[in-house]
Amino acid sequence: MKVSLNWIKDYIDLKGITAKDIIDKLTMSGLEVEDAVDETETYKDFVVSYVKDKKKHPNADKLSLCTVNTGTEDLQIVCGAPNVEAGKKVILAPIGTIIPNGNFKITKAKIRGIESFGMLCSESELGLSDDHSGIMILGEEQQVGKSIVSELGLNDAILEVAITPNRSDALSHIGVARDIAALYEKELDIPLVTLKESSSKIKDFASVDVIDKVNCPRYTAKVVRNITVKESPEWLKKKLTKIGLRPINNVVDITNFIMYEVGQPLHAFDLDQLSGNKIVVKSTEIESKFVTLDSKERVLPKGTLMICDAEKPVAVAGVMGGENSEISNATKNILIESAYFNPSSIRKTSKLLGLSTEASYRFERTVDPNGTLYAAERAVQLIAELAGGEICSGVLDAYPERIKEKEVPIRFNRVKRVLGYTIPDAKIITILKFLGLKVIFQSEKEYRFSVPTFRPDLEREIDLIEEVARINGYDNIPTISKISISLGEKIDESELGDQIRQHSCALGFYEMINNPMQGDKIASLTGNKIPIMNPQSLDMAYLRTSLIPGALITVAKNINVGEKDLSLFELGHVFNMISSKNKIKSFEDFAESQNLLLVLTGKLDQKTWYSNEKQVDIYGLKGIVNSLLERLSFDGVLSESYEFDEPESLFEFSFVKSYGDKVIGSGGRIKKQILKHFDLQQEVYCFELNISLLKDIQAKTRKYREPIKYPKSVRDLAFIFDKSVTYEQVIKFIRKTGSNLLKSIELFDLFENESIGKDKKSMAFSLEFYSEERTLTEEEVEKEFNHIIASVTKNFNAALRGV
Repeated sequence: MKVSLNWIKDYIDLKGITAKDIIDKLTMSGLEVEDAVDETETYKDFVVSYVKDKKKHPNADKLSLCTVNTGTEDLQIVCGAPNVEAGKKVILAPIGTIIPNGNFKITKAKIRGIESFGMLCSESELGLSDDHSGIMILGEEQQVGKSIVSELGLNDAILEVAITPNRSDALSHIGVARDIAALYEKELDIPLVTLKESSSKIKDFASVDVIDKVNCPRYTAKVVRNITVKESPEWLKKKLTKIGLRPINNVVDITNFIMYEVGQPLHAFDLDQLSGNKIVVKSTEIESKFVTLDSKERVLPKGTLMICDAEKPVAVAGVMGGENSEISNATKNILIESAYFNPSSIRKTSKLLGLSTEASYRFERTVDPNGTLYAAERAVQLIAELAGGEICSGVLDAYPERIKEKEVPIRFNRVKRVLGYTIPDAKIITILKFLGLKVIFQSEKEYRFSVPTFRPDLEREIDLIEEVARINGYDNIPTISKISISLGEKIDESELGDQIRQHSCALGFYEMINNPMQGDKIASLTGNKIPIMNPQSLDMAYLRTSLIPGALITVAKNINVGEKDLSLFELGHVFNMISSKNKIKSFEDFAESQNLLLVLTGKLDQKTWYSNEKQVDIYGLKGIVNSLLERLSFDGVLSESYEFDEPESLFEFSFVKSYGDKVIGSGGRIKKQILKHFDLQQEVYCFELNISLLKDIQAKTRKYREPIKYPKSVRDLAFIFDKSVTYEQVIKFIRKTGSNLLKSIELFDLFENESIGKDKKSMAFSLEFYSEERTLTEEEVEKEFNHIIASVTKNFNAALRGV
């Protein structure tokens, strides 16, 4: 945003402070000055001169040969401007002068055989406006021989300030002046508004009806009657041209002036062009067309917030007015709009229309909802002064729910802890007061401030501390020659993820990265989906609840191009709504976790001369999962169970890895009806592991173990159990029942058939016995083995099938 320092001086006394110092302090405080034009330096060589004589150039029809007096000498100048005349005062750029528009240096030159010792300048060449129709003709009051810096008042400094998105309050001269006032501890003088209103009541001439109160929380309007639309006075035109705006007429210029003064965009409607003298704020229900002020017909999507009269739309709210209600020279009665619109609504409209304006730029970043009335009154006060007319008494102000100021505390000891150095308590309070905050509570250790609504970025104590630090000055942070730190164990949060990627690649998997945003249909397949505010498209309207749907899309794309044998993995975050009301009001209402997904489809092994091909199956998937967990030192830490055709599961059959009561991961073969959603015909196996939960589990410590010195003794046994008994229950019981001589238990056979009984199943286990200290005798092993048989038989009402 362009900022005029002379304009800033209307609100703050800057005597004795150089432009360079202001630029440096503003930049260091967070309002970066990207460029600065010091008019005194730019125009120091341009001189007010007098055209004594004008002759036709002997060698060119469109050139003139002029004798120009600079106050000290006469110079011969070749000029091509059509409006150059003898007896006129003009602006001369002598030899050596640098022209602002084009940044070139004037030298002595021969033009069509005639020497020229300078150049007569137009407003465009001087960078004062876009007018290049002729040279700039000065008035009689300008003195010949004087610099245009003093004669034309070109003593300003124009700053190009980069405003960050959170600092919408700084998109105005008063906003920047407020920061400067805090930096130099100067009083900010905001113009007072004193209205001379007529006896005519505003309600007799206009009305406001806000239908869409969500996207228009406040709409303020003032009416001025019997005005005269004409050219703006020089002071107003000068202020606007300095910041790059083109003056239009007194009414429009005043609305632009107010926008750059206080940051509140305004719009002036020709009241006589409003049907029913009524303003209706509502959103479109169907797609429609509308002609804006730039005479372009635009297609308005459904849901576009519009300003309408009793019959038709007259403006795209917060973006641009309509051609059907613009101010013209014939306008006599006007309605001034000063509103607060929902920033997301304006941002969406501006993007969909491909139309960005100075007004939408401010509304998108939010304006002060409690500053609309001041801006409207300031505007009508200036209109009454510069355009005549009478201000109707009263105001139309639709503001059903007042937006309150936030209350934020600040603790002095907290400021010191965060910044690492001491700022006096009085200095902290002074800085925050200069920034517009008000003290509402105070104690020895803490102050509580009311934050004005023009600073929506100040929400927490840390925000106030940041304000104190930047205004106090980052260059005032003391230099510390020596620091001491305590060395502790460093926790690398990404270490486990890096290990998983490394091991997954070693197991032959390729990493994929999918979009965490999905459409309604896909996100609904797993978990409780979370909607995204203002999604770019319907296909990205929800956060993913699982990595599986995105992976299946990737698998389908690969198969469609002929890649049918895939081993893929993804490490990413998933999100699930846990609020019973399906609304997110705090971090307690949703869950986020980092998950790992392994996907297999097609052939696990290709056919070669020494081996046959092998299709992916549940056993191959389980083996890979176990290998990965073993490499991560989680083998034997997680328990395992199986599930078959669960109604709400994505899998036809699956295995589950658990730790206590917590499910850490599950996977198996995807159901065919799920695969149909993704046009997949071949089987797909996958396993999804919750890495966030895995991080909380203590992995096994890897340590060296000597090879066993004494022989093992292996015994096999098989039992017939009730079908409800799981192998995990049996293994846990055997471990508990057996002595320390029992080192390993493995399930090696599972059999189900009516020949062994209805609702029965046979499970066969291999038991391994040995001692690290001696060779076991046959009697010891048999005794332990028989004890286990008897205990299992009794506890599970099982029948020994064989040993």
